[in-house]
Amino acid sequence: MPSSPSSLPSALVLLFAVACGLSVANVYYAQPLLDVLGAEFAIGQAGVGLLFGATQAGCALALLLVVPLGDLLERRRLMFVQLLLLVLSLLLVGFAGDTLGLALGLLGLGLLGTAMTQGLLAYAAALAAPGERGRVVGAAQGGVVIGLLLARSLAGLLADLGGWRSVYLVSAASMGGLGLLLWRVLPAAPSNELGLTYRQLLGSMFGLLASQRVLQVRGLLGLLMFAAFGVFWSSLVLLLGAPPYSLSHSAIGAFGLVGALGALGAARAGSLADRGHAQALSGGALLLLLLSWLPLALGTHSLAALILGVLLLDLAGQAIHVLNQSLVFAIDPRAHSRLVGCYMLFYAAGSGLGASAGTAMYAWAGWDAVSLLGAAISLAALAFWWFTRGVGGEARTACANGA
Repeated sequence: MPSSPSSLPSALVLLFAVACGLSVANVYYAQPLLDVLGAEFAIGQAGVGLLFGATQAGCALALLLVVPLGDLLERRRLMFVQLLLLVLSLLLVGFAGDTLGLALGLLGLGLLGTAMTQGLLAYAAALAAPGERGRVVGAAQGGVVIGLLLARSLAGLLADLGGWRSVYLVSAASMGGLGLLLWRVLPAAPSNELGLTYRQLLGSMFGLLASQRVLQVRGLLGLLMFAAFGVFWSSLVLLLGAPPYSLSHSAIGAFGLVGALGALGAARAGSLADRGHAQALSGGALLLLLLSWLPLALGTHSLAALILGVLLLDLAGQAIHVLNQSLVFAIDPRAHSRLVGCYMLFYAAGSGLGASAGTAMYAWAGWDAVSLLGAAISLAALAFWWFTRGVGGEARTACANGA
């Protein structure tokens, strides 16, 4: 058994948070650029959401096939290989000359950006002492939230200054520099010593999905919540880029700053869940998610209402995400990489389906249809929580080691 790790320096915790934020941002840079990508590669409004769907397909592959490797292989070497491949994917997108090259590059960004992000979260948890694990993982997850939301703002700004390709070329250089820093600074993480083959490792994930009721329920809640997110964020650029707003990519991306404020407001959800309030908070957050579509529906007439809706949407959504993770990770600390992989599979499916459905609805009937779809998905999530609210207590751990 590995010895208990000592307390992590604050600078190292900050580095984990920054690395998580930069890694996950690569998955979301495309969202505020969907209109310009569609124009350059001759893709219609109904099909442009499929570009982001390719990124989410990469996310799903990473969560199913790559992220679980953190429970099997030495994390530091695994992270460095993934980072090199991520830089190559960024260059493929930045120099894409046709739709196929663009789609393959975005698929790679989804796969490797997700693998890096979730791998870093597991890495931080493995290095942290038991008494500080919540603080360390919480800080790293905070970096994920900020990176996810601010990616839209940064992509919009860089696209206005140097074109959409500059977004991916600048990120390639940044990730290369980050890789050198991580390789020099990060210590080796203790091994789990599970004694599983890769096939057995993947098989144990299906065992977790089949047997753990908490994982099933919280995964489906996450799927519905991220579907509502995907519906909104993929369609927003189409609304704001057209009259009467006709905003620049920088201005559209700035909505990510509003979302970041809402997400930061959800930071205390994890500590409140530790005190036994996870179910009550889940219901309140899901109700807020539903109510956020009231001001969002007014977005064609009022920019202020749209900003308020974004604030409420991200506050509710990130609170649900934190609560889901706090309950899922409690199932078995020995299976952290596999549990996060299983849970985030639901996330990837919800985001991809929501993005595709949102842009299709906008092309068909405009923003009103988008708002109705988002509200319907949020209502379904609230109803599902109500009927499953008794689930969230003890979780069995027998299958965590492949049983």
